[in-house]
Amino acid sequence: MAAFVSSVTSWTGATHRRAARGTCGQLRMTLAEPEVEVSAGSGLAYLSPAARERATAKNANPVEKLKNAKCGSNIWTEVFEMSRLIREGKTSWEDLNLDDREKRLKWVGLFHREKATPGRFMMRLRVPNGELTAEQLDFFADVVEKYGEIGVIDITTRQNIQLRGIDMGDVEDILNGLKKLGLTSVQSGMDNLRNMVGNPLAGIDPLELVDTRPYMRDIQDMVTRDGLGNPELCNLPRKFNISMNSTGDNFAHTHINDLGLDAIVHPELGLGFNVIVGGMFSGQRVAMSVPMDTFVPADKVVALCKAVLEVFRDFGPRATRTKCRFMYLVDELGVEKIRELVAQYMDYDGELPRAVPKTESGQHRHILGVHPQKQEGLSWVGISVPVGRMLPADSRALADVARKYGDGTIRITVDQNVIIPNVPTDKVSEMIAEPIFSSFKVTPGKLMGSLVSCTGAQFCPFGLVETKNRAKHVAEILESRLDMPKSVRIHWTGCPNSCGQAQVGDIGLMGSPARLDGKAVEGVRILLGGEIGSAPELATDFEKSVPAADEHLIPKLEAILIEKFGASLLPGALVMLGSPRIICEDVNGVFAFLTLLSVLVDSIPRAFVSL
Repeated sequence: MAAFVSSVTSWTGATHRRAARGTCGQLRMTLAEPEVEVSAGSGLAYLSPAARERATAKNANPVEKLKNAKCGSNIWTEVFEMSRLIREGKTSWEDLNLDDREKRLKWVGLFHREKATPGRFMMRLRVPNGELTAEQLDFFADVVEKYGEIGVIDITTRQNIQLRGIDMGDVEDILNGLKKLGLTSVQSGMDNLRNMVGNPLAGIDPLELVDTRPYMRDIQDMVTRDGLGNPELCNLPRKFNISMNSTGDNFAHTHINDLGLDAIVHPELGLGFNVIVGGMFSGQRVAMSVPMDTFVPADKVVALCKAVLEVFRDFGPRATRTKCRFMYLVDELGVEKIRELVAQYMDYDGELPRAVPKTESGQHRHILGVHPQKQEGLSWVGISVPVGRMLPADSRALADVARKYGDGTIRITVDQNVIIPNVPTDKVSEMIAEPIFSSFKVTPGKLMGSLVSCTGAQFCPFGLVETKNRAKHVAEILESRLDMPKSVRIHWTGCPNSCGQAQVGDIGLMGSPARLDGKAVEGVRILLGGEIGSAPELATDFEKSVPAADEHLIPKLEAILIEKFGASLLPGALVMLGSPRIICEDVNGVFAFLTLLSVLVDSIPRAFVSL
């Protein structure tokens, strides 16, 4: 393949490397002026000539054409006027431009939930490294409380917050309120870098190699221009995820991100990160990250992230939407060419250092409960927030506890739970007696504490099944019946896009079609075998098209937990009818079935047999 020649030019007030396609799929750099005419406000303005060519090609996907017509960055200023006009009754959400309402508003984190709640929006924030303050939790509660049952606060699997039920007329005040509290929602959706994920124990973890928080903040500030919005990096071919890991636990799940940064010490260059690339989940493809065979010194990690994003922007595919993630560019160019391009975009002198061999291994720690920090006399308290959903009262209660016993900060995790750090150890007993911990438990059950769920069909238009309430319901039943020797991570996701990260769980449940007695019903795919830590693995299919109704799903999960995770029935527990494990080995078992059946059918929705 022809060598790359570094050349830099500028247009529209921005500096870019200009790339074009050579023959036989080769890439070359060129100084030729772009032939594509760019109108004011177009998403083409900050693209390289080669990227413009792909974005305007006949086979470009519909989202590219939408961005060409009007860049999503325009919404960063227009949204205030939209909100004001709706609040004053001069227009309505129905009258908003359809492309603005359904697509471009996502550039400011607003997602119209027309299917479930017409006229109401979900607002996705940016919470780098999952660090929040008590004042911010209070604000979230104030925002959603007025929206009644649909006004809830969700912790996401990207250490982020989503506010539900938002009325467009309130958006101006909400955005201004977020800004005062140091938060933003800019560039949190569509073809942008998503929330920055790091170690939720950053700065307090006795085992951490580095505090990930400053790096996460600096990368976000670079990408969003300190929260104002950065048009140079808002027209990627597809969404992009970055995470940073600082321990063997891999709390940040670097293996499933487009760009993963694993902290390590180079024998000559000191502290830095090994780089892995290409992790992704979608309905069409599931892939773990692959090594980029690159070490980046800590003081150059922000520059590397910027360079990788620019390479993706300038060289990434823009045709078939389902094949526009970064891994497809890695497939096309190969890791070595990605390394060369990134070095050029960083203006790095010579070849990027090669990755440092990793010799240490680590098991994933459970961080719920009370644990000593590296600061003497202080503890962190990990709290289960079942499926990550908080009501306004919950958010306020956690804020009050953080102020009263900690330093007023809160951490959220990719497992949708909460950590309150910096609690004086001698105050822990008093703290965990607070009323909020009767529902958000410090020592939850072996299933509930590790339970993860996406939004599901309740609010998400892609959800094939309802997930959050069902996940809690199923876990409660299983915990009431089984003695679990260890925690088991069950991940629910409503569709193959896998926002609930079903492939990460010990058990994954993914919404899918199923049939029962010849009729279509809600169903799930069951996946098994996800591993996290220093040697991660993705879960794979165990059984497809399982009806999601209790009488079909719960017996299967019970059998899996007994056979593969060492669970046993609690004394007096009843084996559910329909279980593949039910075996009546003697007359007494059969007699018990016959004598109990009529009573059980009338008294409970699921029939059981006593063994």
